[in-house]
Amino acid sequence: MAQLTPREIVRELDRYIIGQDEAKRAVAVALRNRYRRSRLPDSIRDEISPKNILMIGPTGVGKTEIARRLAKLVDAPFVKVEATKFTEVGYVGRDVDSIVRDLIEAAIRMVKEQHGSRVRLRARVLAEERIAELLTNPPVKKQQKPVNPIDILLGNKPKEPEVSQEETQRLQLRREDARQKLLRSEIEDYEIEVEVEESSPRVEIQGAAVNIGDMMGGLLPKRMKTRRVSVAEARRLLMAEEEGKLIDMDAVTQEAISRAEQDGIVFIDEIDKIAGRNATGGPDVSREGVQRDILPIVEGSTINTKYGPVKTDYMLFIAAGAFHVAKVTDLIPELQGRFPVRVTLKPLTREDFRNILFQPENSLTRQYTALLGVDNVRLTFEDAALDALAEAAYIVNENGEDIGARRLSTMFERLLEDVSFNAGGDMPDVDLAITADYVKARLSDEARERDLKQFIV
Repeated sequence: MAQLTPREIVRELDRYIIGQDEAKRAVAVALRNRYRRSRLPDSIRDEISPKNILMIGPTGVGKTEIARRLAKLVDAPFVKVEATKFTEVGYVGRDVDSIVRDLIEAAIRMVKEQHGSRVRLRARVLAEERIAELLTNPPVKKQQKPVNPIDILLGNKPKEPEVSQEETQRLQLRREDARQKLLRSEIEDYEIEVEVEESSPRVEIQGAAVNIGDMMGGLLPKRMKTRRVSVAEARRLLMAEEEGKLIDMDAVTQEAISRAEQDGIVFIDEIDKIAGRNATGGPDVSREGVQRDILPIVEGSTINTKYGPVKTDYMLFIAAGAFHVAKVTDLIPELQGRFPVRVTLKPLTREDFRNILFQPENSLTRQYTALLGVDNVRLTFEDAALDALAEAAYIVNENGEDIGARRLSTMFERLLEDVSFNAGGDMPDVDLAITADYVKARLSDEARERDLKQFIV
């Protein structure tokens, strides 16, 4: 996917996002430039840095979705951060480093999942071997004997009694029979006792949950506990344990850092809320101070994380804001210069609303049809109903607060409230056609709303 041309990238984004062609072209070029840079000699590659993008447009028009879909398209580590979180009371300059730490955590999860998928088949085999052993030769609970503390430190274990050859052969036959039943999924509901690692307690430090075992560097011994679960659940638990043993975490960490540095995408939302040079007048942090703290990360710096130092020089930063009150020029000049590509996203029209209802692969009509289909309600939408929905959403946004495409979610919940509430249980199969009259009847009040504040003298 990394070798997609800009036209192909735009075509992929069109599957989920309506309109906003200028923004799509900008992110497509930025993504393709990453591939172009990777093909250059080292001597010039290090001199080329990404051209960060500033998206200007009202809420609900697709700014976040474009960035998120772009990262998903090429499996790039992605993190979204609200710029306003750094204006809260108690903020200190180094808090902005959490942007990079969050990106590294996202990269670690992504790479670990990919490495896990490579060893999953092997982990399943090992897990089923352990289950077959538990089914044929379950551990016998014996009376605990006094244990010498020195043996514990030296890792000495008491010797197990020897098993005769006949008993060994009998166990092998039973184990093979259990293995075949596992392959045929014949004993999924059978309950067995498995010994699993008990999670270490977690403490909260600066809003993040930290594992005490990780803090101690693995010095604390692993605590095990016995759980009685079904074979299906035991397979899941043991597969996760075996995957952890098969995955090389050093390789995962090294690859994750590399991908975060070279392919990471950071989306900074509501950047217009920190535009301006004056303090907010309250106990909050000055907005210009937050800009200056964010600047080194966007410019390129090295941030220390628990996985090692991470460079931000080649990460792609996409900032977004409505800029209704503040202007782009209200940002400090240094930060403005770090976002050379600027695109303006347009407010949604009636036609955009209508297209959003049925064209994207994750359109609301498809989502609600699938949801209610679970309870045997077969929804269909007439063209006139889509027109009425688009018209209602457009009118409410015009007369009230403009929240963009998010208005459609509110409309759908209101439109299908009774159907969603009554569906399920003993209700028979239903074929429900959503017509224009049905839409107008359910949404008439919202569509006629007016902002009366404009008439108050």
